[in-house]
Amino acid sequence: MKDRENSQQSEKSFPSGEGFRKGLLVILGGGESGVGTALLGKAKGYEVFVSDKGKIKEKYRDVLLNNEIEFEDEQHTESKILNADIVMKSPGIPDKVNLVKQIHEAGIKVVSEIEFASNYTDATLVAITGSNGKTTTATLTHHLLKQDLDVGLAGNIGDSFAKQILENNHKNYVLEVSSFQLDDIHDFKPKVAILTNITPDHLDRYDYKFENYIASKFRIVENQTKDDYFIYDADDEVIVEWLAQHQIHSKKLPFSLTKVIEEGAYLDNNKIIITIDNNQIIMPTENLALEGKHNIKNAMAASTVAHLLKIRKQTIRESLENFQGVEHRLEHVLKINKVQYINDSKATNVNATYFALESMDAPTVWIVGGVDKGNDYKELFPFVNEKVKAIICLGVDNTKLFEAFGNMVDVIIETQYMAEAVKIAYKVADAGDNVLLSPACASFDLFENYEDRGRQFKNAVRNL
Repeated sequence: MKDRENSQQSEKSFPSGEGFRKGLLVILGGGESGVGTALLGKAKGYEVFVSDKGKIKEKYRDVLLNNEIEFEDEQHTESKILNADIVMKSPGIPDKVNLVKQIHEAGIKVVSEIEFASNYTDATLVAITGSNGKTTTATLTHHLLKQDLDVGLAGNIGDSFAKQILENNHKNYVLEVSSFQLDDIHDFKPKVAILTNITPDHLDRYDYKFENYIASKFRIVENQTKDDYFIYDADDEVIVEWLAQHQIHSKKLPFSLTKVIEEGAYLDNNKIIITIDNNQIIMPTENLALEGKHNIKNAMAASTVAHLLKIRKQTIRESLENFQGVEHRLEHVLKINKVQYINDSKATNVNATYFALESMDAPTVWIVGGVDKGNDYKELFPFVNEKVKAIICLGVDNTKLFEAFGNMVDVIIETQYMAEAVKIAYKVADAGDNVLLSPACASFDLFENYEDRGRQFKNAVRNL
């Protein structure tokens, strides 16, 4: 075994100078973040080994081979992994996996990609987390900033953060950050942290304890100082309650649809008012490209960042009005026989589907289901009673959905094929209706991921 104590001492602050021994960097997971970290690690002088229990995709295998980075897939060679000086773990791998437990027991430092990569950049980091809205908010924030600033978009979205630091070295980064990535940070410190909301999600990863998931989300602010900023939803009771019980060091910039906010953003007569250090800007919401109350909140968060980073008011306004939205998030696909087909495959939890159903303005045929993460469907009952005319359950196990909604609608059908779900919806829907794919569940029972699910939906609609 290596002299781990000395090695860990060196790794703690990840010095970027050449005068220290880098040792063995083991990367668990050969996907986007893993391969990006491997490239950055090699460039910074580490011996790198990538290990994936599954099959590494060909495009990532090619990158590893072309860069002469050692890797294995469909197995984990424990003797090599447990000889690491530092391990970068893919966010998809839970801590309860036996190998990860062994790594921790051996005293090896485990980090996420954002932790590793952020130590090799002096860029201004804007990190965005939340149960819902983080992809839209991150994409919108990047859209607002890119007109005036050199800015990358990374984290849970786009090209790997580590790879971008190696290849582009932007002066600013907008990072969409999941709770799984935050679980493996130590020194990660964004200049601006955004928390869009907190609702129960991924509880299977947090011992089915909501408080564990809440604590994970708030790790985004744990290393911030008084010179940093925390932007959050002041209408979210979970966030407000946590802040009342815990002290944070960063400057708070809340946003709200219902309260008047002195420092931060609020809504007044369909105008967003943003005030930071007595400097106020006003943004009309009539021409926002994105619809729905939740998107006004996303616009508030993104505009607050833009105002903070001195983006011109006119640029913010124009960018809010021409932003096209995110694929698989309330995406209008096609109108066929006066029926609107809407792809909201990114709704992998109940709260995301809540916003989708809330925004429906016509009778709706709802396609729902997948891997249930401990869902409580009660908050959807009023919308289902009011707006949903038929439910199509698309999952391997639909028992819970039948129990929850079986008595609420006249038509409830199950299938395990997207093409069949869309054909059933086509038969059930009448002119003026919506067909909404908003699963409220993860996708891994029948699909590769939510993108695959969304694309299959769109293809099936186009083939009607």
